Amino acid sequence: MERQSGWRIGTLSGIPIYLGRSWVLVALLMVALFGPTVGRTLPGLGAWSYAVALVFVLLLLISVLVHEAAHALVAQRVGFGVSRIVADFWGGHTAHDGAGGTPGRSAAVAVVGPLANGLLALLGWWSMGLFDGTGVPLLLAYAFTWANSFVAVFNLIPGLPLDGGYLLEALVWRLSGNRHVGTMVAGWAGRLVVVLVAIALLLPPLLEGQQVPWTRVAWVALIGLFLWQGASQAIRLGRHGLVASRRRLGDAAVAPGVVDAATPLHTVPWSDHAVWVVLGPDGRPDGLVDPPALQQVPREAWPSTAAEAVAVRLPAGWAVEMDPEATLDGVIEVMRRSGSGVVALLDGQGRPWGVVSAHDLTPARS
Repeated sequence: MERQSGWRIGTLSGIPIYLGRSWVLVALLMVALFGPTVGRTLPGLGAWSYAVALVFVLLLLISVLVHEAAHALVAQRVGFGVSRIVADFWGGHTAHDGAGGTPGRSAAVAVVGPLANGLLALLGWWSMGLFDGTGVPLLLAYAFTWANSFVAVFNLIPGLPLDGGYLLEALVWRLSGNRHVGTMVAGWAGRLVVVLVAIALLLPPLLEGQQVPWTRVAWVALIGLFLWQGASQAIRLGRHGLVASRRRLGDAAVAPGVVDAATPLHTVPWSDHAVWVVLGPDGRPDGLVDPPALQQVPREAWPSTAAEAVAVRLPAGWAVEMDPEATLDGVIEVMRRSGSGVVALLDGQGRPWGVVSAHDLTPARS
């Protein structure tokens, strides 16, 4: 069973589209912040200014979905397997496996998102000419144009996890012949971006002896935290990837136990394996059980508790068919695209033969 990413709102070329639950928080926050601005710009609206703000938020949602749809369609076109499109707190993301990736294909997938926002900005600029004077339509067209222009330009900044970071990664990958080097370089560039943005937005008022607005500090902190975490994750993946490219998958994988979802807990010899893969009704891996976590279930409840009740479900795409003789590069790619820190390895019949976690990617140090 695929872990739900939110509310499914449609499909595109067979790809499910989800509205993440965290998006509601963003919508409320944007309405609260933009509503007063609308009220000051068009005083006659009164409380209706918040309705206009809500329309703007919905236009932003459309922009996010168009951005992610561009990523998804090009990813499909170059042969990647795309599992979902999600609009969420941080804007959105498109999950694809990146199998058979090359610098050119990676760059193509990355660049089309900002280009899509650029086209939307041009559409908004054109629509502004259709409205005379002032009013709600002109205000919305102006806000739509500005927002998409900002997203297009900001996303092209060369630092992960921004789209420009993937372009930088592809460039270094092409020049060095090693994707992991590209990932590390783009990750460090992402950290540099955070520092430069913070300096650019916070330092000038301080040098002029002015107080920095708390809203600016909050936005810099929020966006900076998101970018820093993404950049740090990229650096870790790059480091792990350099090590993984020299190790066999069979040497790092842990042999799991396998149990059906409906199996009662008391019938399973949990101590025989360090980790157990739970199979769903379709016979595909549905989640993992870490035996120590079973202590949270009282022993007397084990006969009436199924394995699926204690399983941790992971993002779509976390279980893949791989050969034990392959290197760990493939696992790195699966983690990169699925967002899962654990990958289940399947044989030719779809049965789990191993499990690899992010902690297994580097050898233990003495």
